[in-house]
Amino acid sequence: MTFTRITIDPAICTGKPCIRGLRFPVARLLGLLAAGETRESILKGYPYLEPEDIDEALRYAATLADDETVELAR
Repeated sequence: MTFTRITIDPAICTGKPCIRGLRFPVARLLGLLAAGETRESILKGYPYLEPEDIDEALRYAATLADDETVELAR
């Protein structure tokens, strides 16, 4: 799967995946969603983000989660 809205640049946020080369890490966007922020409130609070950025961040997270196997405690 190709991600066109997520960039990795060692000169930006120490190489963490960011949205479109902005200093806005994908992890921060996912954290906002996980904390219960709505798409609308995120887009209002960060007007330089676009709805497609949120969609791609979620696809990126799903791809990473699909590659991970975690042993759960019983």
